[in-house]
Amino acid sequence: MIKDKKTLLIGGSGNLGSAIIKSKLFKNLYFPKKRDLNLLKRNNIKRILKKYKFGLIINCAAMARIVDCEKNPKKAIKINIDGTSNLVEEILSYEAAYKKKIKLIHISTDAVYPSIKGNYSEDSPLGPYNIYGWTKFASESLVRFLDKHVIIRTRFFNKENIKFKKSATDLFTSNIEVNDLVRKIKMISLKKYLGTVNVGLKRHSDYVAYKRYKNDLKPCKRKDIIKDLSVKLAKDSSMNLNLLHKIEKNL
Repeated sequence: MIKDKKTLLIGGSGNLGSAIIKSKLFKNLYFPKKRDLNLLKRNNIKRILKKYKFGLIINCAAMARIVDCEKNPKKAIKINIDGTSNLVEEILSYEAAYKKKIKLIHISTDAVYPSIKGNYSEDSPLGPYNIYGWTKFASESLVRFLDKHVIIRTRFFNKENIKFKKSATDLFTSNIEVNDLVRKIKMISLKKYLGTVNVGLKRHSDYVAYKRYKNDLKPCKRKDIIKDLSVKLAKDSSMNLNLLHKIEKNL
C-alpha cells in the first residue's frame, strides 16, 4: 500500500473531476481552474509542476461527448491528443530535471475496444468505433512514455444527471456510477500496480444501469438512439474485470 501523495487533478470541472473533489478522498488535492492550467499551454504545466512538485496526477481532462467529437474532430484531436502530449512531455522534462518520478492516472474509455462482442480484457485487440475512441487510443499511446502510469479504461455516468427519457435494452456496457468510479480510482492510486486496467461493473444493459436511479425511464432499442443522435454506438463494450479484482485483493 502506498501513502497519499500531493495530487494534481486536471479536469476538475467535469463530471468525474467534480466527483473526485466532492468525495474528499484525496486529502492533499490541488485542482486548478482551466485558466490556471490549460493543457494546450505547456508553460502552464511547467510552472505548476515546478511549483508544487506533485507525486500523483489524475488526468480527467477530455472532450468526451461523442456527438461533439464527431462534429468537430479537429478540436477533439487538439484537446485529447495534443493536450495529453503536452502533459506527458512536461512530466518527462520535470522527471529529468528533478530526478523524481510522477505517477499519472490517465482516464481513458471503453471506446478504444471494437465494442461488438464484449468481455474485453486489457490485452484484447483495440479498434475504436468513433472519433472519441480514436483520440483516446492515441492519448493512451502517449501516456505509455511515462514509467509510472495507470490507464483506466471505463465508462461512467452521474446518477444525478440522467436527463434522457429512454435507454437501450440491447446496448451492453460495464457502465459505473461516477461516485463508485471515484472510490476505485482512490483504491488504485494507493496500489503499486502500473499499466492498463478496466474499471466498471459486470455486464449490463444501459437501460438496467440507469433504471436503478430513474424510475420513469422508458426502454428502447439501440437503433432508436442511433437514429436520434446520428452517431455510431457500441453494441457490447462490456469489459473483463478480472485484473481489477486482482488489484483490489492483492496488489
